[in-house]
Amino acid sequence: MLPGFAYYVERVDWQSAAAPLRQVRRLVFVEEQGVPEELEWDEWDARCVHVLARTSTGEPVGTGRLLPDAHIGRMAVLPRWRRHGVASAMLRELLAVARERGDDVVRLNAQTQAMPFYLRFGFAAQGPEFQDAGIPHRLMVLRLR
Repeated sequence: MLPGFAYYVERVDWQSAAAPLRQVRRLVFVEEQGVPEELEWDEWDARCVHVLARTSTGEPVGTGRLLPDAHIGRMAVLPRWRRHGVASAMLRELLAVARERGDDVVRLNAQTQAMPFYLRFGFAAQGPEFQDAGIPHRLMVLRLR
């Protein structure tokens, strides 16, 4: 963590943290990447474990979620906070939740440009590239046991 880039990651639920989770996801996915609003929000949010990265002053800067079926999704970090370890800290926390729950395998649909990040954590690509919201993705899998 670099000076001026102090942050922490916490586990949250949708009911208590929907506003900051929505704020980050709207900025990254809807505004920056052009994902249609109707594709960003789904019925799964209320059933997921979410992580929220915040600055030392409480400003939300990153999000991610773990679905009941051990699928990680909605990993997003605000541009200014990228390459400062935020995504790594969030992913480590989501993997800790999966291990605590006893999940054997974790899956995620990685944007192809983000695949090297997930490879560093031991995820392996499976299957062909596919489009999701007009963005190329690949399925990636990590065996926890």
